[in-house]
Amino acid sequence: MQVGMIGLGKMGNYMTQRLLAGGHEVVGYDRSPDAVRDVVAHGAAGAGSLADLVSKLTASPKVVWVMVPAGAPTDDTIHELADLLGPGGVIIDGGNTNYKDGLRLYADCKAKGVSLIDAGTSGGVWGLKEGYCLMVGGDDGPVRNCEPIFLTLAPPNGYAHVGPAGAGHFSKMVHNGIEYGLLQAYGEGFEILKDSQYDYDLGQLAELWTHASVVRSWLLELLVLAFKEDPGLKDIRGYVEDTGEGRWTVEAAIDENVPAPVITLSLLARMASRQDESFSAKVVAALRNQFGGHAVKSETHA
Repeated sequence: MQVGMIGLGKMGNYMTQRLLAGGHEVVGYDRSPDAVRDVVAHGAAGAGSLADLVSKLTASPKVVWVMVPAGAPTDDTIHELADLLGPGGVIIDGGNTNYKDGLRLYADCKAKGVSLIDAGTSGGVWGLKEGYCLMVGGDDGPVRNCEPIFLTLAPPNGYAHVGPAGAGHFSKMVHNGIEYGLLQAYGEGFEILKDSQYDYDLGQLAELWTHASVVRSWLLELLVLAFKEDPGLKDIRGYVEDTGEGRWTVEAAIDENVPAPVITLSLLARMASRQDESFSAKVVAALRNQFGGHAVKSETHA
């Protein structure tokens, strides 16, 4: 298929490369000319503006994947794209948009005859090699039409059409809320180990637990990598950001009268990390850097 890719940061760049490797034709645009030049070097066509990107899409329907930060950047991009594409166009929002905003954008696009698909996307900087887990919401017809794209980006069994508009973003929101709890549990556990009477090799224990342990996971494998790079995590400040999804998950839990103490407290722990240093926060910061390429704050530049 032919697809436009808007937003060529870590995720958008690697997704573009994976699509190209899968035989798709990609037209890429980013506000950074360097980012555009990079995907062009990998075989994509470059665009200098949204209008230029749309003009270079010759397939019908015209399909554009938006991979820009949630909030105003996504709103502005989708509204402009809907006007440029016109009736019949398809927009895929792969960012971490609040599902309520996604439903509003879906209605705005539908009024213009444009289909909006929300694609919850997980995989981080490892997605180029491992593939992306895709939780897709939207109308049946446009989703089916775009399935060749989804199947190329995802590993086997890593893509599902999970429901109507908003379902993709809602499931990704909860996915990230669960992630908050998992990261916090690993962080607290390894701090207890570190401060115990035993002189544990934390990297050795993390590696050990990846073999047949009930707590083994991809996150634990990434922690092994983090300890290899910095055994005591001395170069990482335990300052952990949250990008919205955890807060939204807690809000949804409150709205639904669902008790979610672990996710709620893991969100509060991230807030606490910005005030006082803790080893558990170092673990969480290191893991986020490993799986998503999220920036870490160095102790030397605190």
